Amino acid sequence: MTSNFDGRDYQARFDEAEARGVDVHGEATFVRAWAPRSVLDAGCGTGRCAIELARHGIDVVGVDVSPSMIDEARRRAPALAWVCTDLVDLALDQSFDVVVLAGNVPLFTRAGTQTALVAACARHVAGGGRLIAGFQLDRGYDLIEYDQTCAEAGLHLVERWSTWDRAPFLTKDPGPNPDYAVSVHEPEKARPGGTAH
Repeated sequence: MTSNFDGRDYQARFDEAEARGVDVHGEATFVRAWAPRSVLDAGCGTGRCAIELARHGIDVVGVDVSPSMIDEARRRAPALAWVCTDLVDLALDQSFDVVVLAGNVPLFTRAGTQTALVAACARHVAGGGRLIAGFQLDRGYDLIEYDQTCAEAGLHLVERWSTWDRAPFLTKDPGPNPDYAVSVHEPEKARPGGTAH
């Protein structure tokens, strides 16, 4: 997430949508389906996803580069763990069942740093865990590049959807939202003898 957002203004849009009856927790619902005990909300913004996950008893850490976003997240949920840092430089002494990149996070990082961002997030995925990312595909960063970066970080694709509510992603006709993908990657499993497959 870039650092030039105003946290309160950003959150107000979701508050207004929720007041109109819009479900603003699709990402959290998707993540909860994997039954994680711990989640790193990478690029957490104002904490919308992290706070919802915590409400369901999940241990959550939220990270964002924007001080304004983190200030708003802390205001909304002071008891949760919030870290203000660039994801490219992320080095927490902790791994998580799920690391989630919701809300176009790879598109908001500085140009040319997507590989470093994915690698840093992958280092925080626990064995048997998942890296889950959702982002638009029409902004100069495509799935071929993303999958390659995940592979370089030791992750392979488990499943892919075109929306957070699991609309199918089809190669020739990617469903109702063809410019968006939600991808789930997991660490390569070690083969007997210590090599990955």
